[in-house]
Amino acid sequence: MAQTVNLGPADQLPEGEVMQVTAEQTGHSGDIAVVHAEDGGYFALDDECSHEAVSLSDGFVEEQTLECPMHASAFCLKTGVPETPPAMSPVKTHLVTVEDGDLVLHPGTPHPHAQN
Repeated sequence: MAQTVNLGPADQLPEGEVMQVTAEQTGHSGDIAVVHAEDGGYFALDDECSHEAVSLSDGFVEEQTLECPMHASAFCLKTGVPETPPAMSPVKTHLVTVEDGDLVLHPGTPHPHAQN
């Protein structure tokens, strides 16, 4: 498991936005998409759609999902499970916490509701 990564002040990622954190930054095997959901929660998913090799960090936040920009598969932010086709396989989730006002990514540690 990779070490935790401090991503800076949580308030710098607006609600409904996504930030890409590269594998070089985390030591994880791939890039990670960190999401500030519309309800105020923070989530992280592997940054590659399970249907095609497309960056999810270029996608769209819709309530509790992250929609792939290519074919519109929507992945649950808590579980990584696709809620709409064409994706059929889940993507891995990663734990994100807010500590002293900063976003802290825990690469390789799944969200507690994940299907990893």
